[in-house]
Amino acid sequence: MRRFFLSLIIFALSLSGCGYTTGSLLPSNLHTIYVEPFRNKVNFVNENIRTLYVPLLETKVRTAIIDRFQLDGHLRLSDLDKSDLVLKGDLIGFQRDDLRVDVNQNVQEYRLRIIVSLTMIDKTTGQISWQEPAFAGESTYYTTGPQAKSESDALNDTLTDLSRRIVERTIENW
Repeated sequence: MRRFFLSLIIFALSLSGCGYTTGSLLPSNLHTIYVEPFRNKVNFVNENIRTLYVPLLETKVRTAIIDRFQLDGHLRLSDLDKSDLVLKGDLIGFQRDDLRVDVNQNVQEYRLRIIVSLTMIDKTTGQISWQEPAFAGESTYYTTGPQAKSESDALNDTLTDLSRRIVERTIENW
């Protein structure tokens, strides 16, 4: 009898599941996306707020997002006139912050942050699905030691983080 109840409990628990799914939360009518070219709105010329300049960063951001949507596979990339969704964006910031210095004030660790403004438009309804005025991706890197990496590698990590967050925002937050 005890075995019967134990089997019944295990069966009931297996039916309830944990609620985890690998599926998308996108509405079933959305299949394609177009990622517009990003505009660079970082103010590089104002010397009071002068920031770092990375050539073609807005293009690198768009490419990273496109690559991430292809890797994710929930939405297919499409031309503007055939897409269900359109992602519009502006590059609004690029920062490199000192995180850790040694006793001689040499920087040992930096944080890179790319900030974009995003608007997702559902072309099937003509409505804005979501908007993010300051959406960021970031990474940190060491300049010395066994975990040291170049700023170029850290920039690629930052682009990967930003694009992953954007795809997750698109797929999971409906």
